[in-house]
Amino acid sequence: MAAANPATAGTSVAAPFTASVASLIPEPPAQCSKRIYLSFDTGHMGVADHIANVLRQTGVRVTFFAANERTQVGDGTLGDHWAGWWKARAAEGHQFASHTFDHVYWRADLPHGEFQVRPSAGPRQGKTEVMNTAQYCAELQRASHRLEQLTGQASLPLFRAPGGKTSKALEAAARSCGYAHVGWAPAGFLGDELPSERYPNDVLLRQALERIRPNDILVAHLGIWSRKDPWAPAVLKPLIEGLQAKGFCFDTLDHHPAYRQWVSGKR
Repeated sequence: MAAANPATAGTSVAAPFTASVASLIPEPPAQCSKRIYLSFDTGHMGVADHIANVLRQTGVRVTFFAANERTQVGDGTLGDHWAGWWKARAAEGHQFASHTFDHVYWRADLPHGEFQVRPSAGPRQGKTEVMNTAQYCAELQRASHRLEQLTGQASLPLFRAPGGKTSKALEAAARSCGYAHVGWAPAGFLGDELPSERYPNDVLLRQALERIRPNDILVAHLGIWSRKDPWAPAVLKPLIEGLQAKGFCFDTLDHHPAYRQWVSGKR
């Protein structure tokens, strides 16, 4: 009997996602002086195919931070159902990094190098628990390893803590096992997880086009359960095209000035 897949154990599996034919997205021009860095954290995946289509149409490479979160269809973002989707993104030239496997939120530093955390996915979802450095590193590595299985390429030695919630001690613990933390620029918070009743898509689009500056890291998600008016179908393409019209080009985080040396030193 084959061993159970850790990303799919205990779940009912829908028919696998069938990826469309992918082709390599060109790298941004070397002479570009206004680089920005779009990243996506995992989510319910309901807009994942739309996002992939827009990235292809606009010629944009991004960095995906992945955890194994609950999805509208299939067995979780890192489950077998979505394997074809991730493989296609790798073929297009995107990069991938850990978001912790069970989307583990840091809540507090504790004595003796431990951390109070709360996973929002997986079998321990919603339970407050304690992790030490080795256990937190295992969470980071589990997501990285699963991404490598799905994409066929090495994950970046970077991570994003769920919700961006972290501490100096947690970041030091992650660095001890080879991961540097990546947040986002204030203007790069694109607002897709905010309530659409208070933050409509047209307002979020206008604010981003006005405020984003060179070297900013941008963050959005592959679907937000709570937002009634989805962000990506209304905002993503006009945002990218509007920024490109201003002379910005999009690159992956292994080329960001703050992380380039770290990444090259770990490869």
